[in-house]
Amino acid sequence: MEVAREASAADCADLEALLAASRGDMTRKRGAEVLARLDRSAHDLAARVHECLESPEVVVAVGTIDGTTVGYGVMRISEVADGNPHAVVEELFVDPEARSVGVGEALMEYLIEDAKVRGALWIEALALPGDRATKNFFESQRMVARAIVVHRWLDGR
Repeated sequence: MEVAREASAADCADLEALLAASRGDMTRKRGAEVLARLDRSAHDLAARVHECLESPEVVVAVGTIDGTTVGYGVMRISEVADGNPHAVVEELFVDPEARSVGVGEALMEYLIEDAKVRGALWIEALALPGDRATKNFFESQRMVARAIVVHRWLDGR
């Protein structure tokens, strides 16, 4: 059975492994190089896990199948200019061998419900360009694109 639940300190080792796997999975996708360069936590995933678990603005959920952790989600709640809270899914990852069975959906449902409880008016996430599977997944959660970020290398690439 697929379940999503709040992560705890007992999940640190699993979370660190999944964070590493997510970054490895991302490297093959268009736009990943820029995203990787923006990832200040890439060299200390343990610190990222602890910072997220300890922050009151961050929600960390784990997705499991029959008690085995196979995915995670990180969502930050922050205040926008008008004073209302909004939710940003900073990371969402399910082990490739555990995809298409409902773990991602369970994680998103958990994060959405938590965002609602915290009074967030909306939830948003990032999908890399050309990552059709991620885009389709978010669209299945009734999420739509609200902006397109464009980029250009300045070193002649």
